[in-house]
Amino acid sequence: MRDALPPPAAPAEVPIIALSDPDITAAECDSVTQALASPALSAGPGVGAFEDAFAASLGRRHAIAVTSGSAALWLLLRAMGIGAGDEVVAAPFSFRGCVDAVRLAGARPVFADVDYWSGTLAPEKAAARISAATRAILAVNVNGHPADWTGLRALAARHGLPLIEDSSEAIGSRHRGALVGTFGDASIFDFSQPSPVISGEGGMVVTDDDALARTIRQLRGGGSGRARRSGGPALGIAMSDLAAALACAQLRRLPEILEKRRRVELFYRAKVRSFEGIKDPYVAPDATEVHWFLYVVHLGTRFSRASRDAIIDDLAVAGIEAAPYCRPLSPGPSGAPPDSVRECPVMAKVADRALALPFHTHLDADRVAFIVETMKDSSVNVGAGAAIYL
Repeated sequence: MRDALPPPAAPAEVPIIALSDPDITAAECDSVTQALASPALSAGPGVGAFEDAFAASLGRRHAIAVTSGSAALWLLLRAMGIGAGDEVVAAPFSFRGCVDAVRLAGARPVFADVDYWSGTLAPEKAAARISAATRAILAVNVNGHPADWTGLRALAARHGLPLIEDSSEAIGSRHRGALVGTFGDASIFDFSQPSPVISGEGGMVVTDDDALARTIRQLRGGGSGRARRSGGPALGIAMSDLAAALACAQLRRLPEILEKRRRVELFYRAKVRSFEGIKDPYVAPDATEVHWFLYVVHLGTRFSRASRDAIIDDLAVAGIEAAPYCRPLSPGPSGAPPDSVRECPVMAKVADRALALPFHTHLDADRVAFIVETMKDSSVNVGAGAAIYL
């Protein structure tokens, strides 16, 4: 009898270069270990300590920590009294959570188009979408690039509307020298990946409005002792002490983390400049400091959404995680037709050809070179040539 055939060899694993990879050191591990020793993981002092540190880092009077950035926005809208029958003007070039939070509050998102180069809400386009039902303007610092806060603040003041700032993607960036997170009547942050400050999952509302902060803490419930003493109904969406311990350690290391991410940006710039037709990322004159959320590539006009997606597939085969950035949002339920494509042609043009490449502190020059070269080869393979700009 013939010997049995040996089992087939397992396929060689393709090493994965992740889109996001948190920068965790012994400092974060020690902080979480200390929190674990506390008898109060849900309502201990860690949340209050993180809130105080985060507010101080921005020069804001109040910071209220919650379970996610979406929860932060939803809670803020509730505290502002925005709900059924109200409209919030926003750009559809963002992550799903922004629109979902507006809808969960009972309000209707009304989309305005974006600036072609920065991807942020264009003040003149937002002005055209304001109606008698508008109760707030919501603007995002897209992929680390500050919005036109000078124009947006003037627009909000002219119409007597609160301005909500989403700085989840832009911690450390500056507009005219001032940190993002300081321009809105209230500003929100998210601490999930790929943020430079990670808590696993978590979010924050910051504001200088004492009454608004008091209402948010009352609605939130849980968390620090200060919140628990607030009266009235509470939703129980406070950040845990474990999450706060991790985030607080990350916040202390933020300058170091941002500097390491800046080095990775320079690796990308050095590599992509060797290819004809590829430009550095756009930075507006008023954006005095930009810390990218991900490294986003904008493909030239000869590319379609299908060819962009084909490049992402090719990168995945090579072990490189990439993703669209971002898909057009819809004012209706998830999966509804994206009316924003018709209403916001600039956004649609940008979104169809934008893809996000890995961007984190664990990347070195060799890995970045491999990512860019693979992307370049794929752009030729899909038949669109080398028309890529960043």
